[in-house]
Amino acid sequence: MQTTNVHVVFFSATFTTRSIARRIASAMGARAVEHDITAGWGAEPVPAFGRGDVLLAAVPVYAGRVPAPAAAALRRLRSGGAPAVAVCVYGNRDYDDALLELCDLLADGGFSVVGAGAFVARHSIFPMVAAGRPDAADMARADAFGAECASLMASLAPGDRLSPPRVKGNRPYRQPGSLHLHPTTATAGCTLCGLCAAQCPFGAIPAASPASTDAALCMACGRCIAVCPQHVRGYYNNVYEATADKFGKAFAVRREPEWVMAARQADNEAENIG
Repeated sequence: MQTTNVHVVFFSATFTTRSIARRIASAMGARAVEHDITAGWGAEPVPAFGRGDVLLAAVPVYAGRVPAPAAAALRRLRSGGAPAVAVCVYGNRDYDDALLELCDLLADGGFSVVGAGAFVARHSIFPMVAAGRPDAADMARADAFGAECASLMASLAPGDRLSPPRVKGNRPYRQPGSLHLHPTTATAGCTLCGLCAAQCPFGAIPAASPASTDAALCMACGRCIAVCPQHVRGYYNNVYEATADKFGKAFAVRREPEWVMAARQADNEAENIG
């Protein structure tokens, strides 16, 4: 199969998932068409998938799951068997059921998942964990994954069928726990510009009161911290400091990117016979 377009669909609150998705797409060697679903589809038309089109779906991991707004946006994608690459990005703790959930979402939309990868980026709540990632080594692994996906797709002949990648995880998916930490604005220095409210993917920052956060809606994605022009959004309480210290120590050991590929059904049948 010759790949013409790679539709890069990503949810990326702090832009690290976007960076990794772009690198993987570049390594695939086809024209990349980006679709940022961090704030939903908005007025952008949902892409249709024809011959030569590939989907690269990339999401961060929140509490071991695909973020609910990302899942809702991805459910609008439909295909009659176009190949897809699934990517999740997590903060060095674990990706739990997120990659499996993402693969299921794509399969439910009629896509054939050719590769599924989990990559590491700086933690969105505790940025001392996986600080500086994705780094050069991570990006080299992203290159390798993208190239492997491209090679597999190039080797497919009409009529070839693939068995889905064997991704770790459980069904039913884990139930996300309650979040007790939410970013707020340090009143000193805040100009009430409202950029954080406008860009919050979860609608957790009131436009009329952008210095506050609705804890019931906030998913601690870090978008408001990343976009604040005055750099005054963050976590300002003693509970955060104590939790950050424990979390940082618990997940200090570096974890590496990993991925699994689909296999031709004939290959699997030969393995089973042997």
